[in-house]
Amino acid sequence: MHTYEETPVSEAAKKVLVMDDEEIVADIAEQMLSYLGYEAVVVGSGEEAVRLFRQAHERGDPFDLVILDLNVPRGMGGKEAVGHILETDADAKVLVSSGYSSDIIMQEFSTYGFSGCIAKPFDLKGLQDALDKALR
Repeated sequence: MHTYEETPVSEAAKKVLVMDDEEIVADIAEQMLSYLGYEAVVVGSGEEAVRLFRQAHERGDPFDLVILDLNVPRGMGGKEAVGHILETDADAKVLVSSGYSSDIIMQEFSTYGFSGCIAKPFDLKGLQDALDKALR
């Protein structure tokens, strides 16, 4: 039986790409993912997330999961970025994240191409549950 203090990830760390325009949120996500045993790459824009996702896919070293912030005031947010990511890899696992849990995209995430959703602020158990469900 795993507790949340144990590292749930197998020997090979899963690679997670996180896009959030708020540096503090991105830093916390990176720390939590690292604590849970994941290898996290953090970027601040949808454009950068799409670029890194494509590069990793073309190298044959794809990300196992992507977490996209839904709302980015200046630049590409998660709703647009997920489309570009799924064009690159139709089987990509992509979670949408937002502090606005009442947003229609958070309520009906699969309609927009997302594998799941996670509300901000992140907590360790919620993050691990969302990752486990998406990667299952």
